Amino acid sequence: MPELPEVETVTNELRPYVTGRRIVEVKVYWPGTVKGHTPEEFIAGLEGQTVDGVYRRAKYIVWNLSGGLRLLTHLKMTGSLIAAAPGSDAPPYNRVELTLDDGRKIYFRDPRKFGRMKLIAGIRPLDELGPEPLEPAFTAGVFESILKKRKSPIKPTLLDQTLIAGIGNMYADESLYEARIHPLRAADSLTGEEYRTLHQAIQHILQAAIDSKGASISNYIRPGGELGHAHFAFKVAHKRGEHCDRCGTLLERIVVRGRGTYLCPSCQQL
Repeated sequence: MPELPEVETVTNELRPYVTGRRIVEVKVYWPGTVKGHTPEEFIAGLEGQTVDGVYRRAKYIVWNLSGGLRLLTHLKMTGSLIAAAPGSDAPPYNRVELTLDDGRKIYFRDPRKFGRMKLIAGIRPLDELGPEPLEPAFTAGVFESILKKRKSPIKPTLLDQTLIAGIGNMYADESLYEARIHPLRAADSLTGEEYRTLHQAIQHILQAAIDSKGASISNYIRPGGELGHAHFAFKVAHKRGEHCDRCGTLLERIVVRGRGTYLCPSCQQL
């Protein structure tokens, strides 16, 4: 599933194509993508709107529209937004198609049909989500205050979007490895130094992945069709059976609250 760095990359690379452009035509090929609206309602709400801006919130792409509505896009497991030049062929698995006033088309490609697009009203959508981990206000002290109240394992606590927004499976594994913390440690069991180390690791891992345009492990592609490169720097995620770069121990995969989790059993002792 695309996580914060992938969604940030898509948002950044989509923005120049759509900002200031009017949506002149909308086609819905899979009604499940616009669940919560009929296709007709979705089309009527979008056609004629100008895109005033695009930003990321957690794992959502938020389009600000001239009429006051917002278009939320969640890529889920296999979704991609493709910005295609006029006259280009539609990609396979195209679920929703937006045509802009310059002739460019934005395709929502989604092989497994889990992705969603939804029109909402309101000035501050997604307020129920936790703080953004790369914002200046997300200090080590704020991070510690969130975790020290939780007795659940640290890995699923990091994935709880109501506590911290945007951290996903791969980057939680990478951050815990960098901080030498076992994913089954209780969130409230860390020392003050461990909270600070993990906070720093999360910010470092996420920013480095954004700089590398996200990780193309399986289905993730960028709006221009290119792949991301962040996975080349992974130390544990998806590397079961390989040797730890730090100590040479074979890396393991365990399941934590239903999520595949990669770690070094030597560097991250429980």
